[in-house]
Amino acid sequence: MFIFVLLAAVLIYGGIVYYIGWRGYRWLRPSSSTRRFKILYTIVVVFAATSFILGRMSGITILNMIGAYWMALFYLLLLLVPLAHVTVILLRLTRLPRHGTQKWAGALTLILILSLMAHGTYNAFSPVVRTYDIKMDKGASSLDTLNIVMAADTHFGLLSGKGHAERLVKEVNALNPDLILLPGDLFDDDIQPFLDQNIGETLSGLRAPYGIYATLGNHDKHDGTMQELIEALEQSGITVLYDEALSIQGELTLVGRKDRIDPDRLPLNALMDGVDPDKPVILLDHQPYDLDIAEQEGIDLMVSGHTHRGQLFPGSLITDAIYENDWGYLQKGQMHSVVTSGFGFWGPPIRIGTRSEIAHIQIQFE
Repeated sequence: MFIFVLLAAVLIYGGIVYYIGWRGYRWLRPSSSTRRFKILYTIVVVFAATSFILGRMSGITILNMIGAYWMALFYLLLLLVPLAHVTVILLRLTRLPRHGTQKWAGALTLILILSLMAHGTYNAFSPVVRTYDIKMDKGASSLDTLNIVMAADTHFGLLSGKGHAERLVKEVNALNPDLILLPGDLFDDDIQPFLDQNIGETLSGLRAPYGIYATLGNHDKHDGTMQELIEALEQSGITVLYDEALSIQGELTLVGRKDRIDPDRLPLNALMDGVDPDKPVILLDHQPYDLDIAEQEGIDLMVSGHTHRGQLFPGSLITDAIYENDWGYLQKGQMHSVVTSGFGFWGPPIRIGTRSEIAHIQIQFE
């Protein structure tokens, strides 16, 4: 069954690439098209279309990078080429020259794609700070305020590399956090690029008096053991909460969960056993599911990532339909939920309709 599904997917993908490639050739070919141009154009299209698969299979860095950008380009082409094609067909009903309309459609499509790619790259690598002011009633704690900075989905790897990590450290430290939370997807499916670029050394520059804490997400995995990932982070001064609760200076409790896809993940009520409910309880859970359970178990603040807010429009419409809170702030009873669109990105280093961000959560205790 799997073979048939895979074959169908390959055929559909191949058919779409052929359609896009043919339309591109019709629009971009020179007036005196030669056989050499056709062959070169075909090679470029086939190489681009297979680069992502070849990169994943071979592990070659340059192929992985080309493949990541191809994913973004393919997405945009899939949206814009059919629109341009329909426009050309409709313009044939007018007296405009047919050849001229094709050239203009191709040129405008190319300009729009390049503009969106540039805009999407800027959104991915130029994070903003989203600030949330929360009032919380926890009389047993001596805290008056708590300044939390939260960043998820860094996806540190080939493209979200050391430079992006340096940007994270600079932006986070500038907010003078009391507490730094990193709820998952810190790696991009492979620990090796993280180690090769010494990203851990960069992250060791994060500063917060109450500490830096992380949980792991669905992309925090590789061919080795989970312990290797945890050790790589903890060597950077980041404490990983892997289905455990931890009291912070007797003032509040952090609860960090394994990712939802982990078959050994404990239920939340087991993690809450022995937790003081009269003091603030903050939950780090990578995927923002089961907000009602978190509320029932006495969680005061739940921080999550995972959704990327769709990363590429109209993906945000899909995440909004899936999650009760796919991005931003939601209060559910006494429980506050903050979901970030993420500091990094998955796949293409492009964000359209979303922005890389850091969540700044300022809590006032009443």
